Amino acid sequence: MSHQKVRDVMSGAVVRIQGATPFKEIAHLLLEYDITAVPVVDADDRPVGVVSEADLLHKMWGRQESDAGEPGVVPQQEKAWATDAAGLMTSPALCAAEDWSVVDAARVMAQHRIKRLLVVDSAGRLRGVVSRSDLLRVFVREDRAIRTEIVEDVLVRALGEAPSAVEVNVTHGHVSLIGQLSSRATAEELEELCRNVDGVVDVEFRTVPEAGADGDPARAG
Repeated sequence: MSHQKVRDVMSGAVVRIQGATPFKEIAHLLLEYDITAVPVVDADDRPVGVVSEADLLHKMWGRQESDAGEPGVVPQQEKAWATDAAGLMTSPALCAAEDWSVVDAARVMAQHRIKRLLVVDSAGRLRGVVSRSDLLRVFVREDRAIRTEIVEDVLVRALGEAPSAVEVNVTHGHVSLIGQLSSRATAEELEELCRNVDGVVDVEFRTVPEAGADGDPARAG
């Protein structure tokens, strides 16, 4: 199944700065826009790094190696003495391509334990930012839209089944499937495809035995 793309859920309004942006201006921007980090771009609008609140706070306590910080946090004196974005930023910046799926973006965020990714176009230019909360939007997708995709894309297009072969019910993202598949498809295939539909929380498939020639259900097995 085709998951939503990063471009569909990202925020296109991104505050950005350049390497020469001074320390205090960065602090003002973070406070003014109520954000925790800001991307640093080059002259072609390509991300080269990110300055976060944590980077700025090194100014308070990181000038001496003996300064006590949180356990496991090492003072970065170069950031403590930095006066502009070029000296403060963490580089390189982790980015997602516009055409990544939301699953791709979620995987990278989890691997690197970060809350957001910068989004770039095919030329590497900054186009937006995608956050964990943006990715969670797929789980507030309407049940009706989920059901339509399962019937049209999973049953009919992917598995070649008649839309009436399986009764599909969706309640708060939980998918209930009741019916009889043809010999071309298995219950495992159907369930896996349904789980890959954006917004699906869980899937349950119950087989209904085919009716016999006399109208009675045929014995299973």
